[in-house]
Amino acid sequence: MPRSCSVLRVFTRDGEGGNHLGVVTDLEGLDTGSMQRIATKLGFSETVFIAQSDVPTVRIFTPAMELLFAGHPLVGAAHHLFETGSPATRIRCGIGEVKIRRDGEMVWVDAPMFHENAYRDGAIFARRVGLRDPRSTWRVEMPLDYRVVELASADDVANAAPDVGAFGAADGLALFARSGRKVRMRFFIPVAGVPEDPATGSAAVALATRFAAGGELNGEASIDQGEEMGHPSRIELRWEGRVASIGGTVAVDEPLELSL
Repeated sequence: MPRSCSVLRVFTRDGEGGNHLGVVTDLEGLDTGSMQRIATKLGFSETVFIAQSDVPTVRIFTPAMELLFAGHPLVGAAHHLFETGSPATRIRCGIGEVKIRRDGEMVWVDAPMFHENAYRDGAIFARRVGLRDPRSTWRVEMPLDYRVVELASADDVANAAPDVGAFGAADGLALFARSGRKVRMRFFIPVAGVPEDPATGSAAVALATRFAAGGELNGEASIDQGEEMGHPSRIELRWEGRVASIGGTVAVDEPLELSL
């Protein structure tokens, strides 16, 4: 029997672009395998399955795997809950409960910052994947293994062509350049079936983790992503202590009918 799938674009920029997200709330008869098959068939970078309760539970699937944590699915799930009248102020995912809130058109998720370190073999990693002259390379557990590489300019980020087949132990790669509070970012996570992602909340949290580890204990940034894919996106980022807040606007597209 067909079931409905809402389709959102999360982290839009001036109403355009954003990262597509499938949202399924009718979970009757769905097990882990069928959720994965739906996510694979849809082909979005992520699809979420929401179980309603006082603290709704969100399961997140890419075309290739289930994730414990991801930013754009949680912001999208929060938007869906708010739009459907849910009073929830928290949602539960694979890492535990996170706070959600709405401020005007912006939807925010407060996420914990994970472990980070200055990656001692960062230059070797950068050369292996084809990146020249990185300013820094950090490793951040999200809890997947992300490498966060700073390049000299936004043009360097735009023109980069990392070898996604040479990541080795790394699961994901975030490239960024920063000018004041403006950040230009790209993100690659082939292990999840997503060669490049147009808007990545978890990578924004990884950036906050890296900035805090570098001595910026609090701050904010506006992250642009997705131009190379034709999906211009914007993530607003704030961090303080060990919490990073990711926020953005969400657009609603026509729903889909799913059949297994």
